[in-house]
Amino acid sequence: MPGPRLFSILRQGSCLIASIHTALDDSQLLRFQQDLVETIGRDRARGVVIDVAALDVLDSFATSTLRDIGEMARLRGAATVVVGIQPEVAIAMVRLGLRTGVLETALDLEEGLARVDGRLAGAADGRRDR
Repeated sequence: MPGPRLFSILRQGSCLIASIHTALDDSQLLRFQQDLVETIGRDRARGVVIDVAALDVLDSFATSTLRDIGEMARLRGAATVVVGIQPEVAIAMVRLGLRTGVLETALDLEEGLARVDGRLAGAADGRRDR
């Protein structure tokens, strides 16, 4: 019998919503990364929203992995937004000097989807102007 789902990756239109349901160890984070990057290509996703609302800790490895996912997704043609960083997690990340780099963040899933939609609309406008 399989154990509880650690994460899920669901398609919504041209976007993927990837939710982490519980704290992941390093190998599970790498599996999440691999599954997500493969799904971007398979589903031809143009945007990715990663929901970390269930996490009460984002350590340096998790933060680095999220940054890497954002860069990998960009290289695969998808915009990425991380949503749901809890207040205590944000405070701890700043105090520990953990940075998300160019990875975009948003308060919640609704705002994250709006940002991805906005970035995709802006990219489409740029292509039409040529």
